[in-house]
Amino acid sequence: MSADAPPVSPPSGHADELQRMFERATRALAASAPGLDSARVAEVQARFGQEYADLWRALLAGSAQPPELKDRRFAAQSWRDNRFSAYTAALYLLQARALLELAEAVQAEPKVQQKIRFAVQQWVDASAPSNIWALNPEAIQAAMQTQGESLRRGIANLLGDLRRGKLTQTDESAFEVGRNVATTEGAVVYENDWFQLIDYKPLQPKVHSRPLLIIPPCINKFYILDLQPSNSLVRFALEQGHRVLLMSWRNPDASCAQWTWDDYVEHGVLRAIEVAGEIAVAARPARARRTPEGAINALGFCVGGTLLGAALAVLAARGQQPVHSATFLTTLLDFSDTGVLDVFVDEAQVALREATIGGGGLLTGAELAAAFSSLRANDLTWNYVVGNYLKGQTPPPFDLLYWNSDSTNLPGPMLVWYLRNTYLENTFAQADALRVCGTPLNLRRITLPAYVYASREDHIVPWTAAYASAQLLGGDTRFVLGASGHIAGVINPAASGKRSHWRGEAGQALPDASAAWFEASREYPGSWWPDWAAWLKAQAGALQAAPQAYGGGAHAAIEPAPGRYVKVRA
Repeated sequence: MSADAPPVSPPSGHADELQRMFERATRALAASAPGLDSARVAEVQARFGQEYADLWRALLAGSAQPPELKDRRFAAQSWRDNRFSAYTAALYLLQARALLELAEAVQAEPKVQQKIRFAVQQWVDASAPSNIWALNPEAIQAAMQTQGESLRRGIANLLGDLRRGKLTQTDESAFEVGRNVATTEGAVVYENDWFQLIDYKPLQPKVHSRPLLIIPPCINKFYILDLQPSNSLVRFALEQGHRVLLMSWRNPDASCAQWTWDDYVEHGVLRAIEVAGEIAVAARPARARRTPEGAINALGFCVGGTLLGAALAVLAARGQQPVHSATFLTTLLDFSDTGVLDVFVDEAQVALREATIGGGGLLTGAELAAAFSSLRANDLTWNYVVGNYLKGQTPPPFDLLYWNSDSTNLPGPMLVWYLRNTYLENTFAQADALRVCGTPLNLRRITLPAYVYASREDHIVPWTAAYASAQLLGGDTRFVLGASGHIAGVINPAASGKRSHWRGEAGQALPDASAAWFEASREYPGSWWPDWAAWLKAQAGALQAAPQAYGGGAHAAIEPAPGRYVKVRA
């Protein structure tokens, strides 16, 4: 046993309490769930009882070999140096596994089962001994080594977070938007109440005649696509010889409380497409200036892709096609499978939102951030509770977590329309079942070339759902699957050589089933960015001299990028 780690015994009766908690949880699941697979429950209980007894026999016998702890929360040597800490952690892991297996034994419709699984996971994560100072040998060791200073710092960190109203995940003082994140050179060339449009400085002497318009999600700040020069999708597109225009959504305040989904489509995406088309036409040689039919390419990321899909369907219904091609990154158009986010959406929850903010109001950025953090509670909540409060540490600077903490508000009317017509009822995917901006919504009217990217481990947009969304489009569609998750899969620079991606042969029609597509696809090492770059090049038009000034036509520089809107904090 380490001299720095005093023996930390579980509270009296802790083992018996674990057993009682397990039995109570089993009874609670049986009472609340429509049914349990009795054979599976018996199997789980029998295995739990046997392994539980084995652990305590080893502890009482003074076994020199500590139990195996395959969990990074208990990776520090101090958990193994202290036998009681090691066995406390082992008992917790045993109980956690058994409870999650019991949740899987629930016989219910998938949505109910997912809610039960999510609730059990939240309880399991919160009850870890690592989250309790008296049971965490790392925290006790830190307090002894610092003569209590870590406790003082932890209390100060807790009080500071209570004042701010959020959990600190990174040293936010290390970053400033426009100084060391979102630094690609450019200028705002248009703005209205909903967004600013940024025109980035070309990085090549010649650029393709069709600019790329990027529509980021309105639930996050745009600079996830421009964090650092080395991982900026914006900069990568500029390096490929594209002129890049990007929407920077306004962070809504009380004056925006009546904004609707139609407002985001009409005054947001459709207006950005119109302005981008005017800028594209103004940059052409005089003899080539004509109506901006297919004048630009567009890219939508996450909810930005859903908004882009709605806008393109509206344009098609109006008989207009100002966009030549569309790229959809981790986007849902078909919401029949919404992954883990489905736990937040049912009739009761949506009706409550409609009653409270549907007629006007805001969903705060803090509430939105808390919901997303709960999807990965160990990584995004309890990890910082332990580090910041129990150990008194200051989290290190990390640009991605700074972006993650820079949350945005959402207008109530827009949000409740989105929740009901997508996640709850999926009328968004049904031809002519909705009207958006006065026109029937039919995604099959979108007949332009499309590139659809999904991430294989995405817990927000399941890749099979992204594949189903791709099949709603009526044009030539290329589907590519990348490794990793919702953010890391997208932000995977070509130069990094990390991960891999799957793609089929160019020009092949998509099979009906995602499994059939995957079976026929081939895995390639590295990022999907070069494949997208080759596809986009074929859509981008002839090369012409890069513009010498920002904007074009009636649109001139208003202020330097990244603009004012992105700097407004929720």
